[in-house]
Amino acid sequence: MKPKFEERKEVLIAYIEHQGPYDDIPWSELMGELFDWAKEQKAIPGPYPMGIYLDDPQKVPRERRRSEIAITFRGEGTSSRGVKTRTMPAMKVATLSFKGPGSELGNAHLALAEFIQVQGYKALGPIIEIYTKTPEIVNGHIIMYSKIMTPVQPSQ
Repeated sequence: MKPKFEERKEVLIAYIEHQGPYDDIPWSELMGELFDWAKEQKAIPGPYPMGIYLDDPQKVPRERRRSEIAITFRGEGTSSRGVKTRTMPAMKVATLSFKGPGSELGNAHLALAEFIQVQGYKALGPIIEIYTKTPEIVNGHIIMYSKIMTPVQPSQ
């Protein structure tokens, strides 16, 4: 799919901080912790998990890369047991839908960065990936389904 701009609404997120390689995040474990937290807090979790990638992999060594593994939620929820909460503000984002092997994800990020620049915008924050479907194994390759986005504003 081609990159585009869209407006995102404010949402509450619950997240767990992670440090280390982006391709070695213990997703199943962290998702289990987030959904256990939601159950304990009587919060209603959103349908799509997300990764918020805070560091540029071109500039930060693998073992020092920071990320937040998150879910949106509705209802009351407070930080506890290593799960933090915050409001993700409404924002304009550049976005691109991705379907393919993880090895092609870097190319999708580059395509989104180029789109942002060509359109006269600049990125303001981290890359956010919303995972829209459970990964599948096709011909021995893991196929990922995600919506890649980053907050933007006009360059001027």
